[in-house]
Amino acid sequence: MIVRPVSSSDLPALIELARSTGAGLTTLPANEERLAHRVGWAEKTFRGEAGRGDADYLFVLEDDDGRVVGISAIAGAVGLREPWYNYRVGLTVSASQELNIYREIPTLFLANDLTGNSELCSLFLHSDFRNGLNGRLLAKARMLFIAEFPQLFGNKIIAEMRGMSDENGRSPFWESLGRHFFKMEFSQADYLTGVGNKAFIAELMPKFPLYSCFLSEDARNVIGRVHADTEPALTMLKAEGFSYQGYVDIFDAGPAVECETAKIRAVRDSAPLVLAIGTPGDDATQFLIHNRKREECRITVGAARFAAGTLVVAPATAKRLRLSAGDNVRAVPLSPAREAV
Repeated sequence: MIVRPVSSSDLPALIELARSTGAGLTTLPANEERLAHRVGWAEKTFRGEAGRGDADYLFVLEDDDGRVVGISAIAGAVGLREPWYNYRVGLTVSASQELNIYREIPTLFLANDLTGNSELCSLFLHSDFRNGLNGRLLAKARMLFIAEFPQLFGNKIIAEMRGMSDENGRSPFWESLGRHFFKMEFSQADYLTGVGNKAFIAELMPKFPLYSCFLSEDARNVIGRVHADTEPALTMLKAEGFSYQGYVDIFDAGPAVECETAKIRAVRDSAPLVLAIGTPGDDATQFLIHNRKREECRITVGAARFAAGTLVVAPATAKRLRLSAGDNVRAVPLSPAREAV
């Protein structure tokens, strides 16, 4: 498996992936025109023809037979072209000494605080390939790309996680809040945000602080929680240093997690190395390995070991990277020591 930049020839495969995502992945709508535009813009981005506010680094996961089975992306900066909204979960305190009343009321404040940060987004892997190291390669390859080209990204990286919804795509948070302002199903609002209408919809949401006690119990219970399918992605991000700081999505209340770019484990611990080809050995570690290229970027996972200042990999790993012995790579152990591989 390798992760590489998307190309226009991948569009049919992306359409098929988009149709299988269900509700919740707003940045991958099953809309051919929208996806074609996004792929074209991603190609410009990798060529260095887009400013950070418009940059869209869209990657695909490709198997050894050339089949595209997953995607992931990095947005160069959010909110620099249109407002980027989240709810900040806060607290309002009401007190009266005379009446001997003291109340702490959880409150949602509409905020643009995450504007300007880079974002990990659009992560999706075909269900037939959710095994082995595929998911971690697809997700973490982006972090190694950031480590190689830090000047392209912000000082903080964020990721909006999919919030709670049932098997029918019903979001308790949307039913208790958003539906009062829009006569549409959550799935329709979710789709509209994916085709570029999020700012327009957000403008119609109430701007004043919302007391969460006015929401239904089901809605209150999902604030800051992720969909069951997203739990593995959240666990992986936490192991890399990301944490929840009280910001949630305005539609499904899924959490936004964040980390200073330089403190992301895969960024902080990665290093440039010289590639050697040989036999890694039975006790080799799984490494995430980048060929250090931008437009021709290729990232893979392979067993490797250090030897005399080089990173020794198997011939198949070097072939996937399209590199030879003596070429430069950037590499980092796939997982933190505390995370089982």
